[in-house]
Amino acid sequence: MIYTGIDYHKRYSVACTLDAQGQKLHEARIDGNASTAFAAYFKKLGTPSEVVIEACWNWGVLYDLLEDTAGVAKVVLSHPAKNRIIADAQIKNDRIDAKALATLLRGDFVAKVHVPSRDVRQRLWLARLRTMIRNRIHCVIDRHPQLERPAVKDIFSNQGKAWMKRAPLPTADRTLLDDDLALHALLQTQIDALEKTIVADNAANRLAVRLQTLPGVGKILAPVVALEIDQVKRFKTADKLCAYAGLVPTTHASGGKIAPGRMLPFCNRWLKWAFIEAAWVAVGCSDYFGSFYRKQRLRGKGANDAITIVARRMAKIAWKMLTEERDYSPHAPVAKPTSPAALITD
Repeated sequence: MIYTGIDYHKRYSVACTLDAQGQKLHEARIDGNASTAFAAYFKKLGTPSEVVIEACWNWGVLYDLLEDTAGVAKVVLSHPAKNRIIADAQIKNDRIDAKALATLLRGDFVAKVHVPSRDVRQRLWLARLRTMIRNRIHCVIDRHPQLERPAVKDIFSNQGKAWMKRAPLPTADRTLLDDDLALHALLQTQIDALEKTIVADNAANRLAVRLQTLPGVGKILAPVVALEIDQVKRFKTADKLCAYAGLVPTTHASGGKIAPGRMLPFCNRWLKWAFIEAAWVAVGCSDYFGSFYRKQRLRGKGANDAITIVARRMAKIAWKMLTEERDYSPHAPVAKPTSPAALITD
């Protein structure tokens, strides 16, 4: 096997290929980042190559392009913050960076980033836009506290949207709200179409089907969680999965004093997003998670902190489900007694 590192930039890229012994086979600057130019580079190698790129600006475009390029055996996405060999280099340029990436790939030292499917990435991007539009809509409505709002939990339900369309607002805000509602409807239509594709593509995903039994994790979030976890065996404990998902706070200990800090900054943001979204749904449809959330609020936790704690609990349960290969149950399984003495209770 040969190994290629690509230092990706907006208008060009630099590729460097090493053999199994670490000897440089080929190196080139690829102007324009055209698919034909990458195809020509890998065709010249004559042997299929593993490729590594960093999760930098617009990495998805190059990742998808390389996956469809002949001569590319596998594409690996690298975590730039964890590959300190490049960031800490005293002499740094594009050719050195590309060779360093290839060297890390050859030695299997790349800090890999899991890549969700194209449909899932597109859906998450659209969901972010929808959240931005919803925040704008809330902002417009909140400017008019005198409005008598409908008694609905979700303002974006059919009843809530019907009220927003007829709410008496000044001309400027009325126009702004109508435009935002139209944009929200367009985004929702595209998200619904993608969701059908995602559900169909993951109908046979055993992990996704099992995760759907967990409250709050439906047909869309289940594939996201399943794809991001990939193989649960790579997490020795539930706490390691929680840390990977960014649901664990940082800790500073010095002089015998321990102080918790902000949530872990470097994490799998897709997995964190999925568990947070699932937690918001679970607290409304599950007695267990609902009471657990309210308990955290009574302890003085804010809404965001409380929902993060619920998401962490859900991640631990998901790890248990996948590790023991069983569906979610609101009650813990009762172990069968192994001896008559086990039947004795205090």
